[in-house]
Amino acid sequence: MSSSPMSSMDGSDSLDIMFDNNSDDECTVVTVEGKDKAHLLMSLTGGFSSAGLTVISASITSDDGRVLDVFRVQTADGKKVPEEQFPSVRTHILSVTATTSRSSMPAIYGIVAAAEVERLKPLRSQSTQNDVDALELAAAEMTQAAAELVATERDIIRMRASNADARTLQTKEANRTEAAAGLERKMAAMQAVLAARRNLATEPEKPKSPTEKLLETLKPPTPMRAAAGAGSGSGSEILLQAFNWESHRQKLYKQLQGRVKDISDAGFTAVWMPPPSDSVSPQGYLPRDLYSLDSAYGTEGELRELITAFHQNNIKVIADIVINHRCANSQGSDGKWNKFGGRLAWDSSAICSNNPSFGGRGNPKQGDDYAAAPNIDHSQERIRNDIGNWMKYLRNSIGFDGWRFDFVRGYLGSYCKQYIDETVPAMAFGEYWDSCEYTDGVLNYNQDAHRQRTVNWCDSTGGTSAAFDFTTKGILQEAVGRREYWRLVDSQGRPPGVMGMWPSRAITFIDNHDTGSTLNHWPFPSRNLPEGYAYILTHPGTPCVFYDHFYQEENNLRKIILDLLKVRRKNGLNARSKVVVKKSAADVYAALIDDKVAVKLGPGDWSPNHSGIKVNGKELKSAVSGFQFAVWEAQQ
Repeated sequence: MSSSPMSSMDGSDSLDIMFDNNSDDECTVVTVEGKDKAHLLMSLTGGFSSAGLTVISASITSDDGRVLDVFRVQTADGKKVPEEQFPSVRTHILSVTATTSRSSMPAIYGIVAAAEVERLKPLRSQSTQNDVDALELAAAEMTQAAAELVATERDIIRMRASNADARTLQTKEANRTEAAAGLERKMAAMQAVLAARRNLATEPEKPKSPTEKLLETLKPPTPMRAAAGAGSGSGSEILLQAFNWESHRQKLYKQLQGRVKDISDAGFTAVWMPPPSDSVSPQGYLPRDLYSLDSAYGTEGELRELITAFHQNNIKVIADIVINHRCANSQGSDGKWNKFGGRLAWDSSAICSNNPSFGGRGNPKQGDDYAAAPNIDHSQERIRNDIGNWMKYLRNSIGFDGWRFDFVRGYLGSYCKQYIDETVPAMAFGEYWDSCEYTDGVLNYNQDAHRQRTVNWCDSTGGTSAAFDFTTKGILQEAVGRREYWRLVDSQGRPPGVMGMWPSRAITFIDNHDTGSTLNHWPFPSRNLPEGYAYILTHPGTPCVFYDHFYQEENNLRKIILDLLKVRRKNGLNARSKVVVKKSAADVYAALIDDKVAVKLGPGDWSPNHSGIKVNGKELKSAVSGFQFAVWEAQQ
């Protein structure tokens, strides 16, 4: 019998805990004696549970503020507790029952969950963390977060019942919002861990015999998702957004003329240019006279010269097409701004009827409203003909190779298809900017519905247009900014953005003139930009590098992008490259692309060579590395 008692640090709350393996044939008998306190029984029971012990029976005695509790316990496999474990179990139970500042409502969850998290904390820093450990830690953290929310809710109920001070109650309600967000975040992490377990549970593919490999080569290729038209071009395109929100101040066309060779040498195959037409706003997004190409960026002649220079360096030039709305030149007879000038002298009949501030007399709007300017009615054949002819002019006379469609949520994708079919561009992609899905301010783990809406829009164009992968941006910046790298794989083991569903129609990006630049509507965390580019420049989809990051950002980002571009080109990575996620945990994400390139994001430890990954019998070699990322490539 072991009967060496141990007390808690607070003498007034001391407990004597004694273990006995002799008096019972099946169980270890644990006797707890000492001063009673609130929820002690629940804490003791929870302490046994979190120590991996099952309480078979208990005898509870309480008298005059003292307790004498006797428990019969077993290990998880139905055996007595080994005597060498007595000290550690005793220490754990004392820790769980110790006085704590944490709310004890509900005590069995709040106290025990906190103790569990403390016990499991070392797992976070272990690079060898396995899936069982990850599941255990995620469950403990989720339980702790739930306890904190419940405790806060109870406090609020009690404070309201006692007519507590309004300011104090307001502070507590702010704490409730924070606790709810914390629980949502831990629930998302748990969902990701469970998804990873489902993926890993699938039986690994058996090595194929030489005969099976030969038969496989004779099979017809598996058809890709059917799509005709421009989309993301050849699939090997690499885009540069060649402007930001302030580029109208810099005589952009002349500035880019001096950078054409630099852009070509970097490996870009296409540049996305700002809207070319005369505009109420200098940035070009409130177009007025569509055929007038003298803008704040430069003259039509300078634009033509720039496009010629890009073509001489084998670079495609993509025009930003703003056709959801158009600004009038003057007021109509009703005093509203609905009289258009230039070659397309429309009147209020070209404006959607549910745009009353502009006196629209056309058909009702078929998409989202754009409040700042008259919404154009694309359902009218004459309007579509006018727009199509203007785009043919840009294509055939000015020399643009493709289109970036602005604000495509404002009109039907079928109209984009018509414009693409008529102009036959080399590339076409739309800005389908849709809000990601959040709960209590926390990004949901599952963004399938969000990316499906983007895919549906691409479908509505008959697959002729690609779209910006806002889903990937939202998930990626949350993952790297909050060290939640488990977000970077969906429930089926694929990349979680549009690139995981229809990669040949995904234009991936980190920031653009709206999300970053001086607008900063939804910026990527600046210190994590290298990680972001390591992801999109190695993964499928068509990557788009932002002007600011290539020409204005500090911290050696330009060199990192150049090195990553070299890896992408050298290894032939493209819009349809195959991704195999090797690890997705809180502190690290790792993947192998096309069995040629490996990438790791996050502060956690991982490398392909330590994981036994080889290509043609050779270990991969380091290619690019930087803050919290590394890329390896196959040896030639």
